[in-house]
Amino acid sequence: MLELLYYILVIPGFLFTAFVGLLSTWVDRKVTARIQWRQGPPLFQPFADILKLLGKETFIPEGASKIVFLSAPLIGLAAVILVSTMLWILNINIYGSFVGDLIVIYYLLIIPSLALMIGGSASRNPFSALGASREMKLVLAYELPFIIAIATVIAKTGSVIMGNIIGYQAIHGMMLNSASGAMAFIVCLLVVQAKLGFVPFDTAEAEQEIMAGTLLEYSGPPLAVFRLTKAMLLFTLPVLLITLFLGGIDTYSLAGALWFILKYVIILTLIILIKTTNPRIRIDQAVRFFWGPVTALAVIGFILAVIGR
Repeated sequence: MLELLYYILVIPGFLFTAFVGLLSTWVDRKVTARIQWRQGPPLFQPFADILKLLGKETFIPEGASKIVFLSAPLIGLAAVILVSTMLWILNINIYGSFVGDLIVIYYLLIIPSLALMIGGSASRNPFSALGASREMKLVLAYELPFIIAIATVIAKTGSVIMGNIIGYQAIHGMMLNSASGAMAFIVCLLVVQAKLGFVPFDTAEAEQEIMAGTLLEYSGPPLAVFRLTKAMLLFTLPVLLITLFLGGIDTYSLAGALWFILKYVIILTLIILIKTTNPRIRIDQAVRFFWGPVTALAVIGFILAVIGR
């Protein structure tokens, strides 16, 4: 029991994921600033921002559902902690997998977006409700190609068990080396961009249009939890891509650890480049994009995986 709590709360769970996630947000802000010919924040800035919010007062809007409003950010944070813990434990010990753990991870990754919708709707603010509505449409848009891309991995490996997927790549090479795997990886990378709420899919929090959307009424510690959840997703989602498409994580050698860091940095760089080189698109454009070319690419990859198997 104590060992399980250590995994969830320290390494590889909450503290480790939060630290690396906040460090990744600093990389994001620093690279974005340099692209825009700015200096960028110091290394400690993301940590200082969270600590500052934790020390501020929490305001609850008049007429809002207090329990729902305050519990929404905690639900999203708990889901990310569980996903990160599962991914790392399954990479460390592939024999610790259980039937359908990939499906469990898939469903847990929906919860942070649901938490944003619930929190925005509970705040009784029209801008927050609009942001929640946009988030709902975005989730409905990107979940279709996402589940097809995951089905491609399942079709190629013949398993819904993460340990088997990692073991398959150890024998046959990275999933990315095949055409179907590369297509599924591209689809998942675009979905990760949307799950993070990054440009061009940041319509739910579009500051220039609806101020902060779903997060408009949040302040103090609840806002800090939402920000921390997003930072942790910036680490957890690339780890999922590495596990599914790039051979997993080798934690038993220095070379394996350096190889994982390189893979993570490459994916993080791709996410930042997409974010900094594209304008925000409207929610109807996002839906058409994910239900159109992205879904088509996912379907082609799935068909190739089935034919190849």
